[in-house]
Amino acid sequence: MLERKIAKHLEQWKGKKRKKALLVAGARQTGKTYSIRQFGKENYEVFIEINFKEDKSAADIFANVSVAYALIANLTAYTGTSLKSGKTLIFLDEIQECPQARAAVRLLVKDGRYDCIEAGVVDDVLEYEEKYFMRAMDVEEFMYANGIKSTAIDYVRDCFEQRWAVSGSAHEMLKRIFGYYVVVGGMPEAVQVFIDTHDMGKVTQVHKRILQLQRQDIEKMRNVSKTEKTKMNKILDFVPTELNKTNKRFLLADIRKSARMERYENSLNRLSDIGLTMPCYYVSEPKPPLGESEKRNLFKLYLADSGLLCAMSPENMQFGIMQSKFEAGMESILENTFAGILTANGFAIRYYNEKNKGELDFLIQKGEEVIPIEIRSEDNYKSHQTLDYVLGNKDWGMEYGIVFCDRNVEKEGNVYYMPWYMVMFMRNG
Repeated sequence: MLERKIAKHLEQWKGKKRKKALLVAGARQTGKTYSIRQFGKENYEVFIEINFKEDKSAADIFANVSVAYALIANLTAYTGTSLKSGKTLIFLDEIQECPQARAAVRLLVKDGRYDCIEAGVVDDVLEYEEKYFMRAMDVEEFMYANGIKSTAIDYVRDCFEQRWAVSGSAHEMLKRIFGYYVVVGGMPEAVQVFIDTHDMGKVTQVHKRILQLQRQDIEKMRNVSKTEKTKMNKILDFVPTELNKTNKRFLLADIRKSARMERYENSLNRLSDIGLTMPCYYVSEPKPPLGESEKRNLFKLYLADSGLLCAMSPENMQFGIMQSKFEAGMESILENTFAGILTANGFAIRYYNEKNKGELDFLIQKGEEVIPIEIRSEDNYKSHQTLDYVLGNKDWGMEYGIVFCDRNVEKEGNVYYMPWYMVMFMRNG
């Protein structure tokens, strides 16, 4: 059984006296259904699950109802299940397939006797909903799933916080598991197949099927024109190619010479909102607040899961990555992994580029503190001209920078060198 951090959030939501419906949104195959179903069965006397993709006729339950008692009568008649006040969870899965059901949830919330959770690929939130965005499994969840004990994670967390070197055996073990995470990613089905078989061929087959399902979700999006759906698919097609460029910047002109931001902005935003991509915007001045100098027309675009990016990339790169050998074209997979981890941990990711010096991979802001980050896979990890440049500018006031690499913890001047896996402990809030 794969343990997920959403369980804690579900418990907190259940404990609220007067609650909204919980909308669990996110891309397909991130584990929404499994987590909610497990929670419902373990925490409620009555658990009703309706999947609108699998049961098309269930939409009739919610048709032409304007009062709660009519909806409850329809629901109990259709399911043959009696409801218990304060002890019932109604789970409406694939809610994007049935707009009238989502609208009718308002009646259940107003009635207040029964808890309701919705799940699906949704990019908005209504006034009677509380939204929780669920992503793929993070590094820590992946570590636990692969047999790493909580005591080991706690020990490494202490090393991160105190800036201590990790013991040699633990360092090698976690570096190896992190390499698996880069190529497997966090999609629960892919993770489970990897744990059960360690067959990367089978894992890649899962990845490719998930990619197909995600494209199908785009085609089924409501109130989205065919032209915009085409743009969304084109953008996804170009993510691996653009990340493999020297500067990794996403150029719309590479899709089509006449492409402009104003024509593609909605498509880019939708892909991010439904959890398929992560934009990383350029900042002209790396000082707080970073948002003030953010340039929305200059960006890098990452795929939400590194395992899926591997599946879209050239064959046989997984072996090299698992051996911590990042040859040409593989560095982008590693950088994509960090983008996903930092985003999942609550950070808005941005980057900086200085002419004649190069690019700084990421800038994150925690409170009033801005932290510059470099991701390195090569032996010359201590060569970082752009990082030195931004740290040396007193007007920007950055106290230290971090270089994540395959080596153990050390410090030189105002630069910390940390192993890749320690990024899981960088959290915003």
